[in-house]
Amino acid sequence: MTSADKGDAGNIQQHSLLQAFQSQIILIILALFILTFVVQPFRIPSASMEPTLLVGDFLLVDKQIPTQYLLPEASANRIRRGDLIVFHYPVNPAKDLVKRVIGLPGEQLRMHDGRVYIDNRALAESYAVYRTATADSYRDDFPRVDHTDPSVDSRWWIQMHTLVSQGELTIPAGHYFVMGDNRNDSEDSRYWGLVPKEAILGKPFLIYFSLNIPDSDTSPQESTTAEVRANRHEPSASLFHFARWERTLRILH
Repeated sequence: MTSADKGDAGNIQQHSLLQAFQSQIILIILALFILTFVVQPFRIPSASMEPTLLVGDFLLVDKQIPTQYLLPEASANRIRRGDLIVFHYPVNPAKDLVKRVIGLPGEQLRMHDGRVYIDNRALAESYAVYRTATADSYRDDFPRVDHTDPSVDSRWWIQMHTLVSQGELTIPAGHYFVMGDNRNDSEDSRYWGLVPKEAILGKPFLIYFSLNIPDSDTSPQESTTAEVRANRHEPSASLFHFARWERTLRILH
């Protein structure tokens, strides 16, 4: 091989390495773009959304939520009652939570015996579960302005008084009332207030993985649904029991 041939081979190799490097850079930029503007991974840290979402579920969140100022409310991605949303926790914006949208802007909300009423009409909530719990009039008959609960954020307690009239809470424009599906074990809008639209990060749409984490905080009598019992950390001889494979790639509605 002549020196010219060796030089050509070297140039081809360098060109191939440069192309491979450029391809990697493009993939990294594309991944960063998707994670920043399109989807975001999220892990379920608590039992407040059981049985819909379990501790250890990993979600993909669709971040394409239009703002009311840029896109019309007729958008297919607008926030509706019953939607699951991920948002910045109003008390600590550095922390993200996932809950279900129950009350929309302008609606009047109240609870009686744990059931939700919107504009004096009871909601049909197939997703909500009510496990055995100690009686709590603040939790079950909301809003209560005559007494509070130790878990209630003080700023919300003050604001709530300005929004309640004749036993009903009026949800102001641009805000949402959210709750956990595990109604007797969820700190939600009853305790820390409303979620402003600008705090909403997106809607979870897929469980892409589910880690089987032992739940030491939940007593046996609380497992009242078949799905939770089936997924609650039974001993297994399988080498793969560290994950709930049946929940992997489950689409959320």
